[in-house]
Amino acid sequence: MTTCSQLALAAAMMAGGSAEAQNRMPPQAADATLEPVEIIGTTLLPGIGLPREQIPANVQTMPAQSLREAGGVSLAESLQRRLPSINVNEMQGNPYQADLNYRGFSASPLLGTPQGLSVFLDGVRVNEPFGDVVNWDLIPRSAIASMTLVPGSNPLYGLNTLGGALALETKRGDTHPGGEFEVYGGSFGRRGGVIQHGGTRNEASWFLAAEGLKEDGWRDHSPTDVGQVFGKFGWTAGVTDLALTLAHARTDLVGNGVVPESLLRAEGREAVFTHPDQTRNRGTLLALSGSHWLNDSDQLSGTAYVRRTHTRTLNGDLEDDFEIGDDENGALNRTATRQNAAGVALQGSRIAGAHQFALGVSHDRGRSNFRQTEQEGELDGSRGVLATDDEEEVNELLGRTRTTSIYVTDSVALTPAVQMTGSLRYNHTRVISDDRLRPNAPDNLDGDFTYRKLNPALGFTWQLSPNLTGYGGFSQGNRAPSPIELGCADPENACSLPNAMAADPFLEQVVTRTFELGLRGRLSDDIRWNAGAFRSTNYDDILFVGTGGSLGYFTNFGKTRRDGIELGLGGETGSLDWQLHYNYLRAVFRSSACVLAENNSTAGRGGCGEDEIRVSSGDRLPGLPAHSLKVALSWRATAALRVGADMVAYSRQYARGNENNAHRAGDEFGGRGRVPGYALFNMSADYRLSGGWMLFGRIDNVFDKRYATGGVLAENPFVGPDSAFVADPDAWRSEQAVAPGAPRAAWIGLRYRWGS
Repeated sequence: MTTCSQLALAAAMMAGGSAEAQNRMPPQAADATLEPVEIIGTTLLPGIGLPREQIPANVQTMPAQSLREAGGVSLAESLQRRLPSINVNEMQGNPYQADLNYRGFSASPLLGTPQGLSVFLDGVRVNEPFGDVVNWDLIPRSAIASMTLVPGSNPLYGLNTLGGALALETKRGDTHPGGEFEVYGGSFGRRGGVIQHGGTRNEASWFLAAEGLKEDGWRDHSPTDVGQVFGKFGWTAGVTDLALTLAHARTDLVGNGVVPESLLRAEGREAVFTHPDQTRNRGTLLALSGSHWLNDSDQLSGTAYVRRTHTRTLNGDLEDDFEIGDDENGALNRTATRQNAAGVALQGSRIAGAHQFALGVSHDRGRSNFRQTEQEGELDGSRGVLATDDEEEVNELLGRTRTTSIYVTDSVALTPAVQMTGSLRYNHTRVISDDRLRPNAPDNLDGDFTYRKLNPALGFTWQLSPNLTGYGGFSQGNRAPSPIELGCADPENACSLPNAMAADPFLEQVVTRTFELGLRGRLSDDIRWNAGAFRSTNYDDILFVGTGGSLGYFTNFGKTRRDGIELGLGGETGSLDWQLHYNYLRAVFRSSACVLAENNSTAGRGGCGEDEIRVSSGDRLPGLPAHSLKVALSWRATAALRVGADMVAYSRQYARGNENNAHRAGDEFGGRGRVPGYALFNMSADYRLSGGWMLFGRIDNVFDKRYATGGVLAENPFVGPDSAFVADPDAWRSEQAVAPGAPRAAWIGLRYRWGS
């Protein structure tokens, strides 16, 4: 391949469309004429890009139009409808607060969920410093131009990339010109709107978007209010490109969590356990990125950012220490977390013959101020908590993280048919905790820990024929414990979530090693397929172990493993676009230990304590179905009418608290310890009117399937007549609580486009 052609490919990686690539590539490459090739960026910064067929992994991409057609109120919900190996657990009961699981690794907004996916917006990590959580409600969905899901423990994506990385690129005025306005409404009192506009003038470009959504929610006491604004301003002149991104969001989410199955039977799927359970987020992101070609072969790129997030939670809970005779049986737990993150990254890239090199360095800092209070109260007839006592501060923690990384990668064509890609990344992380409530106490939360790791990756692709490619590779990633995990790692002083923390024993960092191999190709020009297998093994995995109620602690747990198979088939047949994905996942513990699970019927057996269960090698991890099947159809019935349908189906999964897979229902224990599988069908349509107008609609859960996305073994005190509270804890029943899925719902809207 000529140097000129290689430059054109590398420049195309930087762009969301051919026009943008033409603007950014050096003059020598501007005249190169290539057939359309999908280029995948192999680093977060512009510089190295490869055709999809030369990527040694099953990388998935989705443009903005595909995300729109997928539907779903949140990004996590949209991704699970279209992409293989993804399922969600809505344990909090709000679609913006879902656990997104990919290949058995999670990205979740909930503290206590083991995080194993990294998420980036325009190259900026959006995992929060305090717990590595991901707030889906702060991501400006209407501004997303494309999404890339990178599997495996790719070290180039930095910390927390254990099972994969999700890279989101936003729209620019030079790739998404014109304006669009839409309004919609329907079930659950949901109403919303979006307005966006992009354009260019000389070297400058801009894209602006605003989005709002309000709904009453389909469960009791569960309204949602989301507001987002976004702006991106670009400047492109010859071989230089600059972009300034600004995003801000204010959200008010109520997700009332799981509910005991007995309450569901008595009151329907709208029932809640206790309330309120409210999360208010405020988030702002400011990022400056740029790239510059020094000559025909060398490029510099970089980014600098600041992020600020303010999260407040209000949770109405059962009083953990309730005893017979106590006046207060409820508690209001409040938290306030202010997080500031900032970072800078610089990368140099070179194209030299058959090689594409990149050398980069990054530094990221996070600062988290966490404060928690507790206020005792009483449960009313609706199981809401009414305060009866004064608010008491129980924790105040300052957490700081500092990570410096250096990485190098090289992609080389060994032969015209064989491509090799190798990478190394060194991470140095320091985690510091300062107890502001008990600064001089001997058992306070002060801590200062340092973690270091060198992570390699090596992969190959082999083009066996023009329509058949084989690939395989190894990768390693790591995750350092966050301040929340180090502050809640003592089994003798369990924490509540959000956390009342205790003296912090040392936790080891998690290291994941992934092997992947597969085949992909085309049956014809219009039909593509893929088949692959992977194995990811976690060493010193960090798990949150529940101790009853809302209490628990973080601990290292030997090894866990995720083995999987992914099969995909899709294409275009006349006016019909279609996709079919199946995946199998075997996510298991690979070590044996006793873990606390007092509501499991086998507690106290296997040489474990009275409230513990024996988890053995081979027991399946909870919350992860073994089988999933996804089908998506999009039919262009006429030039004006498009009709779509999709199905997602999952097999059963084990409930949390049943990590030994041995729980059985009986006189003292309820629930099967498993959540049944389910299949959901959704439909959508849009009709293009004259003058830029479009009418669109959607029906979710067409057949009104009753289902649950996850479950947990818990204690239920509402076992009296008409689900009344029982004041004797000995009469409380251990049973299964589930996260009920949304019923059938429909929305209709109107969209207007101009200037595109």
